[in-house]
Amino acid sequence: MADRYLHFTGTAPGRFLTRRLGLPQPALLRRWSLETPQLEGPLLHLTAASGAGAGAGAGTGAQAGSGAVAGLAEVLAGVGLPVVGRADRPGAVVLDATGVTTAAGLGDVHAALHPVVRSLAPGGRVVVLGTVPSPDDHHQAAAQQALEGFVRSLGKEIGRGSTVQLVRVPGGGATAEGAASTLRFLLSPRSAYVSGQVIELTDATPEPVTDPAAPLAGRTALVTGAARGIGAAVASVLAREGARVIALDVPGVREELERTAARLGATPLPLDITAPDAADRIAAAAPDGLGVLVHNAGITRDRRLANMPAERWTSVIEVNLDSVLRTTDELLKAGTIRRGGRIVATASIAGIAGNNGQTNYAASKAGIIGLVRSLGPRAAADHGVTVNAVAPGFIETKMTAAVPFFIREAGRRMNSLSQGGLPVDVAEAVAWFAQPDSTAVNGQVLRVCGQSLLGA
Repeated sequence: MADRYLHFTGTAPGRFLTRRLGLPQPALLRRWSLETPQLEGPLLHLTAASGAGAGAGAGTGAQAGSGAVAGLAEVLAGVGLPVVGRADRPGAVVLDATGVTTAAGLGDVHAALHPVVRSLAPGGRVVVLGTVPSPDDHHQAAAQQALEGFVRSLGKEIGRGSTVQLVRVPGGGATAEGAASTLRFLLSPRSAYVSGQVIELTDATPEPVTDPAAPLAGRTALVTGAARGIGAAVASVLAREGARVIALDVPGVREELERTAARLGATPLPLDITAPDAADRIAAAAPDGLGVLVHNAGITRDRRLANMPAERWTSVIEVNLDSVLRTTDELLKAGTIRRGGRIVATASIAGIAGNNGQTNYAASKAGIIGLVRSLGPRAAADHGVTVNAVAPGFIETKMTAAVPFFIREAGRRMNSLSQGGLPVDVAEAVAWFAQPDSTAVNGQVLRVCGQSLLGA
């Protein structure tokens, strides 16, 4: 369903009226396409000096490539934007704050970003690089944790469709090599509906990408719930990235599934993911193994707990969580998911913040988060497979189009970008997790919600 308010605010009368009334003024987001593959403007590379205070930050902030993260300048050069040390109107800003270890050093963060944040181009990006708070140094831990509050707050005030993120690289002589895929994603139109997020990277060595135009070439990707909506968008983007896609959905939507698969050149697999033999049938459909497994299938059976019969509870837990746990375990044990493979599950902001009338759904989606955080490190160690999740917020689908008008409008506006996301926004995040060189991205839950005002 079209967001008429968003289009109205893009007109001169709409801008005037909403400004006078103090109403939200969402900006039309610049998403990836063949015509707009990059952000507009140069990439400004800044550095916050280690604990030197506000005065030093202003000086070091004008220098490109002088950060504490080794190889960062080379990685930024591969993003596709011209990297500069000064710019009147940057399209993106990367601030290396890994060297900030004291409260005084936070002044360097202010000194570096204060002069440039107003000049950021509409739809621009700010990425702050930090490191993991140390359990042995409470001054460093305080300074690095402070960056999270800073980034989340800046994301809520920056406006004009711009976004702000914090990327934590491993401490102890960190290099930028493992951050390359993350920075390419965050510093591009692909991350249009992602803001206020904290991404923590491991020290795993990334796999090389043979063909940047088709990074998933030679890999088979299976997407559940792929007939329509977010699942169809995920299947489409993975196919665009070069993957051979198997599109799975329940037999009841076979015709729609086959149409989607035909459009994408994918293989349809009509299958109830809760079936006892689901993992065996998936393995049979992918005799050469899976490079990417996307758990997207899900249902809602909303009702307040006092009025919720057991079957409503059980069906949601079975589809959204138990089937994910069961098929993942069986496919890993059988070796169907190959080394270097990627598992991406679908959580929800409901699993983070809760939602009235959705105790079953929120429990299932919070369970996905627990799965990812626990299994990620072990799957990487035992199978060479990463495990991550996307947590969508309000996404414009047929399901949300059926929501009553005022609730739908509240869902659209209650985020820092003041609008709903599109299925492709979730799909682009899944594709980033699926990249061969995203090896250092593991055990992460990325909210694709425009920085929803609900939850952390």
